[in-house]
Amino acid sequence: MRVIKLPEKTVERLSKYRRALLVAYENGKHYIFSHEIASMFHITPVQVRRDLMLISHSGTLQKGYDVKELINLLSKILDTDNDVNVAIIGLGNLGRAIMGYFAGKRPKLKIVAAFDVNPDKIDKVYAGVKCYHFDKITEIIKKESIEIGIITVPAEEAPKVAEKLVLAGIKGILNYSPCSISVSPNIYLEEYDMITSLEKVAYFVKHHAK
Repeated sequence: MRVIKLPEKTVERLSKYRRALLVAYENGKHYIFSHEIASMFHITPVQVRRDLMLISHSGTLQKGYDVKELINLLSKILDTDNDVNVAIIGLGNLGRAIMGYFAGKRPKLKIVAAFDVNPDKIDKVYAGVKCYHFDKITEIIKKESIEIGIITVPAEEAPKVAEKLVLAGIKGILNYSPCSISVSPNIYLEEYDMITSLEKVAYFVKHHAK
């Protein structure tokens, strides 16, 4: 299948579409219209149709989109041919929550290792994943062919962790720490700032109340 280079925001929406479509299919829905997908994510039907046109997929006026067919196409685009191994760095409450939530959700994406500096967590298994001391990060990343690192450490530790991940050969980083990090252009970086997201919601709640 030809590799399609898509905009970042489109990839985000396609991932959301697939999750919603999987639920819909499990509930017995075999066809769906763009306005039904749009209503789930508070976007316009036009946006949904544009996204699906980018992956050369269209529905019919009578039935809409074939749910199973669309799920299969999205899986071919979003998933990799081979497994992609992931590591979590920082097994505090957030790290353990992510690990527990993610377990078994995507067969091609696997969390295979965790790292921490707390001696009480070292060599223990969480959600089927062993926790190693942070000092072993380079060794384990190479041994397990880990390509993605999820950072959930305190802000002051994040830059050091990111640097260590890059030196170990990581290809992508998902940063959950409240500190923005810098990496070389050949590393894909995604940063999620929960405080900013909450403040954004609070701002609009405040103005909505007026």
